Amino acid sequence: MWQFDVDSSALIVIDMQRDFVEAGRPMEVPMARERLPQVRELIDCARVAKVPIIFTQHVLYDQFNVSPLESSNDPRLLSKGMRAGTDGIEIVAQLDPGPCDYYVQKHRYDAFYNTNLEVLLHTLRGYRMIDTVIIAGTLTEVCCDSTARSAFMRDFKVVFAQDATGGASQAAHNATLNAIDTYFGRVLTNEQILQAFAGTLV
Repeated sequence: MWQFDVDSSALIVIDMQRDFVEAGRPMEVPMARERLPQVRELIDCARVAKVPIIFTQHVLYDQFNVSPLESSNDPRLLSKGMRAGTDGIEIVAQLDPGPCDYYVQKHRYDAFYNTNLEVLLHTLRGYRMIDTVIIAGTLTEVCCDSTARSAFMRDFKVVFAQDATGGASQAAHNATLNAIDTYFGRVLTNEQILQAFAGTLV
């Protein structure tokens, strides 16, 4: 099993934006809202440990970037949700996103697809100094999973935050954790990740 080195890690917080997290929003994910304290805990501890924090935002435009395949599964996407220029793409205030954090706007589930995320990771701490990504956010089984697998395919070590990801259901969440832990990375609790930040993870 590979070692989790905090000095070569970055925290990627997937799509914790108002349209997913807040009650009554078009793409509301109740579990994402329930996991806010755990996500905030990771963010706060990452800042103390000087781990770079990257927030992704899922952004769509009426004229383009709405996937016909995605919208066939969820027709609401053709007309509302995650629209550029709306408050729905804002990272929720409870996570205290700051000016020293990094932001990647994506248009598909995978945060690496047609974005600058890979270049950002390869240059944040010096050329190719980051080899590990910590995945938190929502939805566990969609954008978090897609991004984790894509990171693995790019030879990044993947730490998947068990307590700080939220899915559409507990069953979907658990199934994703099992697949990630078996094939694509290490599924760790917040306690274990914080131990790594403190240099005490066994």
